[in-house]
Amino acid sequence: MIRVMHIINGEFYSGAERVQDLLALRLPNYGYDVCLACIKPALFPLKCFSPQKQVCSFPMRSKIDLIQALKITGYIRRHNFRIIHTHTPRALLIGRIAAGIAQAPLIHHVHSPAGLCTDDPFRNRINGFIERICLAGVKKIITVSESLKKHITAMGINSGRIAVVSNGVPAPGILPCKTIPDKKWIIGMAALFRPRKGLEILLESLAHLKAQNIDFRFRAVGQFETEAYHSEIRMKVEKYKLGRRIDWVGFRQDVDHELQKMDIFVLPSLAGEGMPMVILEAMAAGVPVISSGIEGIPEIIRHQKEGLLVEPGNSRSLTDALKQIMQSKIKWPIVRENAFRRQLQFYTDLRMARNTASVYDEVLGK
Repeated sequence: MIRVMHIINGEFYSGAERVQDLLALRLPNYGYDVCLACIKPALFPLKCFSPQKQVCSFPMRSKIDLIQALKITGYIRRHNFRIIHTHTPRALLIGRIAAGIAQAPLIHHVHSPAGLCTDDPFRNRINGFIERICLAGVKKIITVSESLKKHITAMGINSGRIAVVSNGVPAPGILPCKTIPDKKWIIGMAALFRPRKGLEILLESLAHLKAQNIDFRFRAVGQFETEAYHSEIRMKVEKYKLGRRIDWVGFRQDVDHELQKMDIFVLPSLAGEGMPMVILEAMAAGVPVISSGIEGIPEIIRHQKEGLLVEPGNSRSLTDALKQIMQSKIKWPIVRENAFRRQLQFYTDLRMARNTASVYDEVLGK
């Protein structure tokens, strides 16, 4: 087994963290033993599926607490890590220092554009600057979609240094049995709720459906990034008088179980999507997807085949897409089967791990 250290934030447990967790679980199948080093340990060490012996913490006391890079360097040397693999701009900064001192090759994983990874424009500029500077010392860059590869090459990075490794999730093996709803449709969304996920747009669409006397319930799975945004959404719900039609589920580790309760999955993101893991999970669960046609999403969902793509920020477009499925203009059973088969063929966790291992092999000259 060749040892690899993945340096991650660890503050949340959502899409990118699911990728990190699955890689740690699956890469041993291809000869690589993974340690997950959290520099902002919070939810990830508590919620991940990886054994706790694979997770360690190097908590940064501030954004410029670079002493953790030296501690990580010592850990790398003591445990003979051959590759350093980072996953966020902050992790890249720490990893760049540690890999340089330890003389280990550095790989960076781009999950979404650094300039869009938060809802704070100033922080986005800082993250983008850190990423551009630190990428100079990276041996290989992994992007989760072709759209992100174009984004990185536009920064002046040679495309030969970039490998596209699509995200993947476990495949259930067979399409889960489910019948088309008779009347009431369960519309669902699962995310770390923040402004760029477009929850407000979905609430506007639900208000349109309510005004047209279309029966539905909405299941919202996930936590809010900030209490301020949570308060803003509560005011929207009150404005549209949707409170009795919404189930706020909160954070759930068993997202697959929650998806089985949904008839349609919606992700109305406005920006910042590389290749959303939750869309792949919905496809694996046989839940038709409606999502914004932005960035890496059209690489997964082909319009009117595995789901429907809508204009970002347009609640009317989203409402029309919901009605197309709910009123059988788009055949719900066909869409769910197409989505299930596409995930099984192209977007499994084992395929993601195998392709990541191939990048490691290349870097090590195997």
